[in-house]
Amino acid sequence: RGVSREPGARWTEPGCRSCTCQEGRVLCEAVSCSVPCSHPLPAPAGGCCPTCTGCLHEGVARAEGDVFSLSDGNCTVCVCLAGNVSCLSPECPPGSCPSPSPSDCCSCHPAKCSFRGHTYAHGARFSLDGDGCTTCVCQGGEVECSFAPCPVLECPQHQRHLRPGQCCSSCREPPQDAGQGSWAQGAFPGCFLDDNGVAFPVGQLWSPGDPCELCICQADGSVSCRRTECLETCPHPIRIPGQCCPDCSAGCTYMGRVFSNNETFPSELDPCLSCICLVR
Repeated sequence: RGVSREPGARWTEPGCRSCTCQEGRVLCEAVSCSVPCSHPLPAPAGGCCPTCTGCLHEGVARAEGDVFSLSDGNCTVCVCLAGNVSCLSPECPPGSCPSPSPSDCCSCHPAKCSFRGHTYAHGARFSLDGDGCTTCVCQGGEVECSFAPCPVLECPQHQRHLRPGQCCSSCREPPQDAGQGSWAQGAFPGCFLDDNGVAFPVGQLWSPGDPCELCICQADGSVSCRRTECLETCPHPIRIPGQCCPDCSAGCTYMGRVFSNNETFPSELDPCLSCICLVR
């Protein structure tokens, strides 16, 4: 091609052909490229071999160190490193989740609630014993119940009345002989509990010595009591005097001692072990 080459000289001709001068002859062959990466970029202008200073993934050029998501939207995250594309998918827990979200990558189903022999779906609302006065809701496998709020009455206790089918007491007109003395036992609108004259008006709630038992005086003078069922969600709850259910949020009870959250203490069984109270 009109150019003098020294013996043993090597050069590249257009079309990515590598040539060498050997004993007065020119030998040419296609350029052999060694590409040590999985997703190289095409050869730059004027070059013959792809480059590993970036990545070509799904037809899109990515810069070195670029982090990107796949087009199928399955939450897999990829990174371009030295021409190689590495992708990681989220590890989803095998169990259920407390609250699903459309933006979450892991498909999950909220836990159902088992309560008094019945199973309820997450978010289900129901009445305790069907009375309509206590509303319960299933939240992530746990049941939370609350009494229906009642208005504050201006009338005294003996003028309050709980009508059948109602959850809250209402004031009723006092009888005409209300100012003539105290109520006779047969006319008292409430419940008499013993011979000492202890009485509760209709609709009155009280605990008869056991914090886990709640009683109410019915409109017909009878007393209805229910016990609270406690679900212990931790192995070392704190039991507070006068409180029905143990408390898992205040700390831990261990070997008869009470420890606060994040407090560390030596084990009484093994002096080489250190324990910590974790409220979860």
